[in-house]
Amino acid sequence: METKNTKTELVVIGGSAGSLQVILEMLKNLKTELSFTMVFVLHRKASSTNVLQTLLQQFVPMEVIEVDDKTEIQVNKIYIVPADYHLLFEDKKMMSLDFSEKMNYSRPSIDVTFKSAAEIYGENLVGILLSGANADGVEGLGCIKNNNGQVWIQEPETAEVDYMPRHAVQEVDYDLIIKPDNLADYINQL
Repeated sequence: METKNTKTELVVIGGSAGSLQVILEMLKNLKTELSFTMVFVLHRKASSTNVLQTLLQQFVPMEVIEVDDKTEIQVNKIYIVPADYHLLFEDKKMMSLDFSEKMNYSRPSIDVTFKSAAEIYGENLVGILLSGANADGVEGLGCIKNNNGQVWIQEPETAEVDYMPRHAVQEVDYDLIIKPDNLADYINQL
């Protein structure tokens, strides 16, 4: 992997159908101390409870937090976008929630969060797109790349639902194609 001489401040991971298993596997193998913040944007039903936070917390020592409006961003924390809200970055210190229209049939939309993060974090951002059944996230990855961030995409052959990563590989200039079993290794090297 080509490493840039920049400090990663944020890793934002987007996924839909088939991505949860990849995330759980990655969390099991993550270092116990991160020098950056991690945010998960996962498609889930609007009526979803915050069971996801409890599930993810079982796999990592750092705190897993479901974002509220005006959540302060802290290093070495994992944030989850709540069901039925878009996540926006106000600056490098604050996240906010938005209830505007769905994008790509999704709220939260991976594109919305990726684009917002790209504008704030630029080259200090890593955007990762996992398994999923629609094109949400592809445009956002392009925005990350245009702002000099790193773009990682799950190898479509390893995805439970390959539409999202396959579309991304065809449309976006990416830095890395990752497999579920080496995702944690790459994140640990940041």
